[in-house]
Order: sequence, then structure tokens, then C-alpha cells
Amino acid sequence: MANPRLKDKYLNEIVPALKDKFQYKSIMQVPQIQKISINKGIGAAVADKKLIDAGIEELSAISGQKAVQTLAKNSISNFKLREQMPIGARVTLRGDKMYEFLDRLMTVALPRVRDFRGINEKGFDGRGNYTLGVKEQIIFPEISIDKVNKISGMNISIVTTAKTDEEGYELLKAFGMPFKNKNAN
Repeated sequence: MANPRLKDKYLNEIVPALKDKFQYKSIMQVPQIQKISINKGIGAAVADKKLIDAGIEELSAISGQKAVQTLAKNSISNFKLREQMPIGARVTLRGDKMYEFLDRLMTVALPRVRDFRGINEKGFDGRGNYTLGVKEQIIFPEISIDKVNKISGMNISIVTTAKTDEEGYELLKAFGMPFKNKNAN
């Protein structure tokens, strides 16, 4: 089986380019993507349990890997929420599935967002990891609009081995992440 397109691009193009740019002594110092976590909070699941199953199904279709439900850690009476109640779904991608998802996210899903002008570069956490929010799950081609009973968003976190935001930004930009132009806006 062939490597995913982005994995080959990382090994053949990105590693040498970043090694030169940041003056790393070894290619092992070049940052890489460790994992991608997709998290979907389903607050309405307190009233309707079927929404959790639908959310898990959607995340599994989007990621190509079985999603699991997330449970409430605390009880909050104002939200009618009890401890250990299912309130969301999540999936963590590593290896080839991670590269394939990132490829689909950048080339297919993000360009389908309404009025898309690029993603904000302010989503870094200070340690080179990037998180972006997606408002609608229907931007992914794996989701059929006819079967969606409630439009919901999700958080996508890209965890890298970069030590600074600048290194993480350059890594994701080299992969082809469509960041907004800094001088626009």
C-alpha cells in the first residue's frame, strides 16, 4: 500500500525545507504532526440520546475511524446534566489515517465553507499545536445533507512536536494549510 500523499510530501519536501529554515542539526529535530483530535460536543444530547449515536456515526464517517462518546465529568443541575452522562463524541487519528484526514480537510472540506478566505493563524496554543473550529459538519463530503437532523460543529486539534508557534505555523503552512494572509484584513 502506498504512503498517503501528505506523508510523502512531509518526508521529501517539508523536512529538508524546515531543516534549512530553522537551522536544525538533525532531521529528527524537524517538527512533525503527532496526532489530530476531533471533538464534537453535543449539548442537546441531555434531552435526546439519539443525537450521540448520530454524532458518533458522523465523526466515524468523517475520520475513517470509530469515534467514542465522551462523558460528563461533573453534574450541573442548571443544565440537567449528571455525572457520566454522554455529552459528545471524539476521535484521535494517528499515522496514515491522520495524513489522509488532513489532506481531505485542506483540499475538500475547508474550501466548501461559505465565504472561505483562509483559516486564522491565531489558533496556536503557544507550543506549536493548532486548533480550529468548524461550524457545520456538512462541509465534509462524507456527510449526506439529507441524513443530518441537526447541524453542529466540531473542534479539530492538530498536535505537533514543534516547540514554538512559529515552527508549528511553518510546518502546517508547508503542508498547504490555507492560512489567511497576514496583511489582509
